[in-house]
Amino acid sequence: MIKVCFLGGARYSQPLDTTSEKKFRTLKALGELFVIGFSRDLRPHRFTEHARFYLLPKVLLPVLRYVEMFVLGPFLALWLILRHGVQVLVAQSPYEGFAAALAKKVAGWCGCRVALVVENHGDFEESLSMQRRILLPRLYRFLMRRVAGFTLKHADVLRAVSLSTRAQLEQWVQGKPLVQFPTWTDIEVFLQAGQNYKNLSSQDILYTGVLIPRKGVHHLINTFARFASDFPRARLVLVGHAENKHYAAGLQDQVRRHRLNGRVLFIGKVPQADLGEWMRRACVLALPTYSEGLPRVVFEAMAAGLPVVSSPVSGIPEVVEDGVTGFLVQPGDEVKLAERLRWVLEHPDEAREMGHRAYAFAERFFSTDAYRGGYQRVFESAQALLRGQGEYAPSTF
Repeated sequence: MIKVCFLGGARYSQPLDTTSEKKFRTLKALGELFVIGFSRDLRPHRFTEHARFYLLPKVLLPVLRYVEMFVLGPFLALWLILRHGVQVLVAQSPYEGFAAALAKKVAGWCGCRVALVVENHGDFEESLSMQRRILLPRLYRFLMRRVAGFTLKHADVLRAVSLSTRAQLEQWVQGKPLVQFPTWTDIEVFLQAGQNYKNLSSQDILYTGVLIPRKGVHHLINTFARFASDFPRARLVLVGHAENKHYAAGLQDQVRRHRLNGRVLFIGKVPQADLGEWMRRACVLALPTYSEGLPRVVFEAMAAGLPVVSSPVSGIPEVVEDGVTGFLVQPGDEVKLAERLRWVLEHPDEAREMGHRAYAFAERFFSTDAYRGGYQRVFESAQALLRGQGEYAPSTF
């Protein structure tokens, strides 16, 4: 049985939340799993639940978490290779992948062959600078590009979540096997929400995601202010973690300046089951983002029967068809965004038909079996390379 270690910046709790539990329960049939990630507090954790988890303390500053992963991650990965015989390292991005690439290189010196899989879940070149304020941004960008270059040079297999993330990987490195499939979601939760009767009187506009500048939430609040007085029952519901505290505080000030207290709700992060319920109550998902990979919240909302108003960036146009399952609006265009959201509120019957078409697409687009099959192809590719059988044919679905 193949032994695989996933390495990245994801945070886990013990016991696993429902979504993570289903994910690793799905994948454990493919091999023996190990995970290097972060805990949800300042303590390291180690436990077993479908996989063996080794969690680093979650320090407060994001840049220090990168340092923690770069310093401690290679030692943990190398120990798993030498002690437990891990054969495949799966890195969540080219940045966290630096630790995996370093461990692979040292393991090679010790006579252990290891395959490195590097994933791309978003625009890794631009997204970091859109997350938060960065001191010495040019130096930071230069260093992170060097990190990504080192990782991708030592990668054996690539995984993309969309055509745009695939193209970005292919710009950096050619001739390596590449498998494309969407990121994990507990799709049944949202399909169940989509099957339930949707209240046509709802005027809740839903945003879900972390609160960071890259997501364009400030544009969404300004947009809502343009027409809120015309729809007294309408609310803007913001579901997500305040990843950037300074930005989140600015959003609160923005709401007060527009006198939208009570009309804009800050919900915080919720489990996927609760998110499905918020989607069931809403009439539209709004995501005015500047950069993504293929945000799972888009096809989760579609599975819940919501039309989606979002930006035509990265992989979003691959799933949202303008005028059919939602609308595409250029990021930062608050006038056009207001026009599209106003249309949804003024045409509930037509918006509901959009939601039906979105549901039908999402039902075809993602399945648990297809997700497991995607990783099966990734692992088969890695094993073929370890056996010296050459490259594995790229695959997409």
